[in-house]
This record gives sequence, C-alpha cells and structure tokens, in this order.
Amino acid sequence: MEEIKKQITDYWARRTPSFCVQKMRELSGDKHFLWLEEFGKYLPEGKRLKILDIGTGTGFFVFLLAKLGHEMTGIDLTEKMIREAKETAELMGISAGFEVMDAEEPSFAPGTFDAIVTRNLTWGLPHLGRAYRRWHALLKPEGILINFDADYCREKRNIELPANHAHKEIGADMMQKYEEIKEALRPCQRPRPEWDVELLKDAGFREIHVDTDVWERIYHDKDEFYNPTPIFAITAKA
Repeated sequence: MEEIKKQITDYWARRTPSFCVQKMRELSGDKHFLWLEEFGKYLPEGKRLKILDIGTGTGFFVFLLAKLGHEMTGIDLTEKMIREAKETAELMGISAGFEVMDAEEPSFAPGTFDAIVTRNLTWGLPHLGRAYRRWHALLKPEGILINFDADYCREKRNIELPANHAHKEIGADMMQKYEEIKEALRPCQRPRPEWDVELLKDAGFREIHVDTDVWERIYHDKDEFYNPTPIFAITAKA
C-alpha cells in the first residue's frame, strides 16, 4: 500500500498548478461563503482555535479559516502542493504553518489541536482506521474532527460535467491514473460513510454525526466547482 501513496502523490504533483488556480477562484467567489456556513455549524464563534487541515492541498481550508482568526496548520504529502500553499499564504499576508507530512502519521504531539478538518482526502488513505486513531490522539479533549469526503472509489464514471468544469482540463492519461488509484483502493474499503462510523468508534471518537445533505448545499449549481459525486460531512468528538 505504500506504492499507492506514491501514485497518489505523483498524480497530485502533476495537477498542482491548475488545482491551485481553481482553488483560488473558489476562495474568491461565492462558494467560500457556503463552506463558512458549514463550518459555522461545528466551530464555536468568537474563539480562536488551533486547527489542523490534513490533506490541505494548496491551502483552501487554511486560508478560509485563518480569515476567521484561527491558528492554522496545513499538511500534505505532496511537496508541490505545500510549496504552492506557502507562496500563496505569503502573497495573501496570511500567517499559517505548512508541512509536508503523511496524513496517516502526522508528527505532532498528542492533544495539540482543538479541531481537525479535511476535504476529499480520506478516500485515498490505504490505512484509514490507523489514520483515525492517530487523529483522535492529536485532538484535545472535546476536540472535533470535521471530514468532508465521498465514496469516490464507487463513484459513477463518465458523468456529464459543465463545459467550464476543472476536470475538463485533465487529459485522458491523468483520468486513467485516477481510475487506477481507485481500483487499487477499492478492495480494502467498505461502503462509506457507514464504514467511517465504525472506524471512528473503534478509534475512540464519540458523538459521531453524518450529514449527507451537505452535497446539495455546496454543489447545488453545476458550475466549474461542481462535484458530481455526493459528498458527506462526518463529524466526531474526541
């Protein structure tokens, strides 16, 4: 399974430039208000939290939540993503920490963070149960995990997308690599998010809640950011 991590890292390294541009458009547009509304359901107002964004990519959630005054750290296994995130943070004048780090084994002290956030990451972790156990240890008592993801390994293929959709720019070779990654991961996963609930309980989390309506709230418009695979939000307390 370590080989699949290399494949995923190589895939995202190649996608980094266009991915960064798209996320900056998303951050500067109306979509970021929708994401803030979702976070407002789980994060207390008026309190500065120490938050870890796992699988940060080029820093979308870090920049979004740093604007609210939170102390943000973002980690990603793809070095090119982290370089882009650091450069963008400097340009935006945002103080945040970014590190190249394995999402399954973040090297922080136990009880470091008030919250962990992540988006479209956990489907690509070959040892998800181990990751959830490690994340539980990183949270302070009463800390919260907020995970936005989808069952991408079982998503439908050849779904029609808007003409200006970001995935229109991905060539056939990259789409084939994406399919190969899903094929490699599918045998070791069970249907989600039901499987996540079991893993989170085993990891020691409690007050686990799944929201399958978040997809309709975030992606009600078929624009360039549209995600055709229904995402869920799963939250859990340490």
